[in-house]
Amino acid sequence: PAFRRFQRGFYQVYLPALAADWLQGPYLYKLYRQYRFLEGQIAVLYVCGFASTLLFGLVSSSLVDRLRRKKSCLLFSFTYSLCCLLKLSRDYLVLAVGRVLGGLSTALLFSAFEAWYLHEHLERHDFPAEWIGLTFSRAAFWNNLLAIGAGGVAEIVAEGFGLGPVAPFMASIPLLVLSGALAVHGWEENYGKKRALGKSCSDGLRCLLSDRRVLLLGIIQALFESIIYIFIFLWTPVLDPHGAPLGIVFAGFMAASALGSSLYRLALSKRYHLQPV
Repeated sequence: PAFRRFQRGFYQVYLPALAADWLQGPYLYKLYRQYRFLEGQIAVLYVCGFASTLLFGLVSSSLVDRLRRKKSCLLFSFTYSLCCLLKLSRDYLVLAVGRVLGGLSTALLFSAFEAWYLHEHLERHDFPAEWIGLTFSRAAFWNNLLAIGAGGVAEIVAEGFGLGPVAPFMASIPLLVLSGALAVHGWEENYGKKRALGKSCSDGLRCLLSDRRVLLLGIIQALFESIIYIFIFLWTPVLDPHGAPLGIVFAGFMAASALGSSLYRLALSKRYHLQPV
């Protein structure tokens, strides 16, 4: 029972943050088109976001440990809310700043929350380490449902209510505020060891170059992610001229992703014994 209460306290903060992130997926490209930017200009905005995620991702672990984990989660809520508010501007540089803030927020989302949880699980509550997988597998399940639901909600607020493509970004802000408020009232602060950024980067590079399997895995992952990012950029301009409901299409993509994850787990089950080779 104590573990389940602890899990609920984590999900109350983490799941609204994930939902706010997914809400911003379906209508980003269409928003920039509504502001009358050319495809090349929109591509630069996308690259700003992707590059920002890359750069902040390199330092996110050190940043989270220096700022403290709970404060980093609150910083995520603040920067992502500001990123959404900047979508109201039609100024190109302001939108570029918003994309940079979005990259920082994404890096924090996938580092600060998990770092906070792991410390609390192991250090403060001393729960068994093998229970960590239970929490994150359930979080992955809810994440899939939230992604599918976010597509439907984005479609309703943008097209159903006629509020336009900026509406899903505004709808994300209350969820981000809720996540931050629940963290303030329900979470204890915890700390990490301060690590030198240069040393952590050099250790990672050494691991990458010393093991051929790690290097090959990184290359495969990079190639796959590049395809995904091209797809993320192109699917809206391909489908939107045909009047496709973007939120529903996005929900369909997320449902297909969830189905793929389920099929993978089924393939590895005792019934089929397939191996990922």
